[in-house]
Amino acid sequence: QVQLVESGGGLVQAGGSLRLSCAPSGRTFGNYAMGWFRQAPGTEREFVAVIGRNGFNTYYADSVKGRFAISRGNARNTVYLQMNSLKPEDTAVYYCAASRRDDGLGLGSSYDYWGQGTQVTVSS
Repeated sequence: QVQLVESGGGLVQAGGSLRLSCAPSGRTFGNYAMGWFRQAPGTEREFVAVIGRNGFNTYYADSVKGRFAISRGNARNTVYLQMNSLKPEDTAVYYCAASRRDDGLGLGSSYDYWGQGTQVTVSS
């Protein structure tokens, strides 16, 4: 069974940092675009960041630009989301996702595989 497994979530104070990891099992995703989405209680899932299939192009939601950084591991299979200067409004379940596409990557419907999510809670 193909899975994406997120880790690294937790409780942090405002202004702090966390690094989320996303590791696949069951197949490799080196040739997939990898994205992060998040969903807070009572809200819709929203796009956070994506790194393209080439491993170089990155795009961010305006709300996290300059604070978050997405990257791939050396083997291109693991994806990281470094989150700095965290704010209470960043509190959400964060999901990793993989897409075979090169466009439309801000939309959840463009992704083929999803992880189960990891909780990030930022206290004020």
